[in-house]
Parts: sequence; structure tokens; C-alpha cells
Amino acid sequence: VALYDDNGISIDGAVEGWFGDDTPARFRACGWRVIGPIDGHDLAALDAAIASAKQPSGKPTLIVCRTTIGAGAPTRGGSAKAHGEPLGADEIAATRQALGWNHPPFEIPAEIRAQWDARASGARRQGEWQARFNAYRSEFPELAAEFERRMSGALPDDWQDLRASVLEQFAQATENVATRKASQQVLALLGPRLHELLGGSADLTGSNLTDFPDAGPRHIHYGVREFGMAAIMNGVALHGGWIPYGGTFLTFSDYSRNAIRMAALMKLRVVHVFTHDSIGLGEDGPTHQSVEHAASLRLIPNLEVWRPCDAAETALAWTAALDALHMPSALLLSRQALPAQTRSVEQTQAIARGGYVLSEPAGARATLLATGSEVGLAMRAQQLLAQQGIAVRVVSLPSVTRFDRQDAAYRATVLGTLPRIGVEAGVTRWWGQYGCVAALGVDSFGESAPAPAVFEYFGLTAAKLVETVRGVLDA
Repeated sequence: VALYDDNGISIDGAVEGWFGDDTPARFRACGWRVIGPIDGHDLAALDAAIASAKQPSGKPTLIVCRTTIGAGAPTRGGSAKAHGEPLGADEIAATRQALGWNHPPFEIPAEIRAQWDARASGARRQGEWQARFNAYRSEFPELAAEFERRMSGALPDDWQDLRASVLEQFAQATENVATRKASQQVLALLGPRLHELLGGSADLTGSNLTDFPDAGPRHIHYGVREFGMAAIMNGVALHGGWIPYGGTFLTFSDYSRNAIRMAALMKLRVVHVFTHDSIGLGEDGPTHQSVEHAASLRLIPNLEVWRPCDAAETALAWTAALDALHMPSALLLSRQALPAQTRSVEQTQAIARGGYVLSEPAGARATLLATGSEVGLAMRAQQLLAQQGIAVRVVSLPSVTRFDRQDAAYRATVLGTLPRIGVEAGVTRWWGQYGCVAALGVDSFGESAPAPAVFEYFGLTAAKLVETVRGVLDA
């Protein structure tokens, strides 16, 4: 039940003349039941409307309430001044007189307090509900325990084993695979075991790969509604009992951004699957090619951003997102296939810290910092430089937001003391915070062409990275 306060006033003044929406008709067209307009100051009319709205109809209900903003204020009522400005001492005194309100500020008369005090009735209703639930628990103990677990946000008792199994399986992956595909492979293992996973896509399931076998009603077709999807995910997370995730292209995160920010502010566990994360998208061109989006999302407080380079990092990103009870996560995934990297057990474990040394040859003269699809590029550049007698370290940073929370000693060890060069298929300015003396990236909008041609056009190649490193060392 939603009450629509239709007072005809905005901060800019009366809406007549520029707000021509037929709001009740719009809600009816969306399948809502609409009651009113009613007099929003008539308590009997409000009570009757709310009672009617509570009757089963199979639809949500909108109650249209015609009101006067600031009702009772002699000179401010019905005006924009009642919306965005304090009434002021004189108007407050006049309003008190007009309303016949003679009580001091913050004093609630006993008879009014008694009418609004719902503690006793609330305790009674809670007790009645608890009695019904206790009876349910007696008859269905396993289902009751599962309900309580899911509503608490705790993961299943076997989660640690499931997580370890998933991470072990993908740690050994050798296939070159797009990280969006790796994400789907992870979901294929997690979805059937974690019944609270509730996913979907904003009309891009075949591209985001957010489905899993036998998902059934646990996969939602949101349509082309990125913000709606993100907002619904927030609502589902606030309700509890589900872990929502949703997919779209990274560039369309702009449409979702306010809801993403609110999820971070409210500390909600939601997972945004953002695929086609760079100019590697290819032919769809600059409108669809993310450039500034990764750096921009990393600026949102309490949002964990992952940009994995292969299946092993993707699996870790997913499990970390599910572990993050009070934090939303954004998984930035590639359209194109990426090479699987070889790691020791220690390196695989270090993925969870958001950044780690992937390769450290003896006699290194510089450090390459890379994320996502550019980790493979950095490894190829390392090989080319080695052929020229120049050794360089390679650091993978799948989640700089998590890496930044590591202790200073660990971060210093990973970053090292050698000259640093950053590489990511996006804007380069943000590399300065890691002391990079040079960076390779994309500081303009993209172009429409096959992905390899776009990477070549923007100089995101191993040869160009070699040239950049040599320029730093020769300076």
C-alpha cells in the first residue's frame, strides 16, 4: 500500500503548468489498484481507504491523497516555502495558534500518546506470530531452521566446504575463457546449492550469462530496466531471506548508480554482474564501451569492486561477494576470452586480499600493475621484455577496493619499490594513487570495430606496454 501525497507543490513552486502526468492512470496501467483521490486531511477517509487497500485484491494499491502542504501555517501553507524552508519562529507561533496547539515543543499530551502507543498491541501481535511459528517449527523443524537461517543472512552450514570446493576447481582451470562465462560456470555450481540466490538480467541474460541450470523462478527477467532492477534488488535484500544479483553491461551501470549507491549506504548484500567491461566489447562502439565506469564505481564508499583476470579470480570474486553480508559488490567481467594464469597455492590464496604479486623474476627493474583483461597483456609484455634482457614484476589487482583495506606492510610488499606502470582498459588518472610513473589505458571514448582492432587502435597492446616500460627505464 502506497500513499501518494498529491499536494501540487514542488521546491520550485506549483506544479500546475509543467507536471501534466496522470499519476493514477499511470499506476493503473502498471497493474496497480488505485483508490481516490481522497481528502488527505480527513482521518475517517484515510482509515476507510487503508482498510479497503488491505483487502485481498492480488494487486498493490495506490491511495491518492489530496493535501495542502504546510496545512495550518497561515502564510506558508500551500506554498513552496513550506517545502524547503523552516517556518521560522513567528510562523510557528501563528501555526500553533491556528491549530489550537498550546503544548510546549516536544511535549506529547498523555491522551495523544496513549492513542499512538502501540507497544502493547505490538507485543501481543508479535507473541501471536511467535506462537504460530513455534507450532510450525514443531511440525516442520528443518524448514523452520532454514527460514531462520536465511532471514538472519547466514550462509548454509556447508558453505565453507562449498566455497573451498568451488575455489579449488577454478584454481586449477587452464581454459582461456571470458570472465562472464567463468561467472556463469561459478553460478552453475553455486545456484543449485544456495537456494537463496535470486538472479536475473536487464534483458541481457544471453550476454551477461546470469542464469544457471534449473533456476526456474529464481531467475528474473527484468526487461530494459537497469535502475528498476537495482532498486528491486535493494528491496529484496532489505526484506531478507534472499541474496539478489542482477546483470547488465558495465556502461549501463550509470542507469543503476543511485540504487548502487543506496545499497552501499544501507550496507546491503547485493551483487551486480557488469559484463562487457571495456572497449573489448567491440562493434557496439563508444556508447556501450566502458571507459570511466570502473574508476567511478571504485569511488563509492562501501562498494566492493572486482575486475578479475581469469576464472580463478572470478570464482574468488563471487565467493567474496556472497561472504560480504554488509556490503554490495560489483563484478566487472569481460566479453572476450582471457588467458588462465598459473599460480602457486599462496598466490591463489592471496587473490582474496585484492592484490598480489603474480610474477616476480630475479633482477626486476619495474613493476606492472594490472587488472582484469590487462593482466594477460602485462604477462605478455613481461615475456617480450625478458627477451630484451629486462625483467619486470607483474601485480594483479582484481579488487583495489579490497587491496586498499589491507595492512600497510602487505600493500608495500606487493607494490614494491621499483618504478610502477599501471595498465587497465579505462581512464588512467586513478593510477596515481599507487605511485605509478606511467599508465597505459583509454582516456577518450571508444570506437566501433572488432575488439582486437579497437585494442590496437588505442595502443592497449603488449608491444605498446613494452615501449612504455622502456621509456620509463630510459628516462
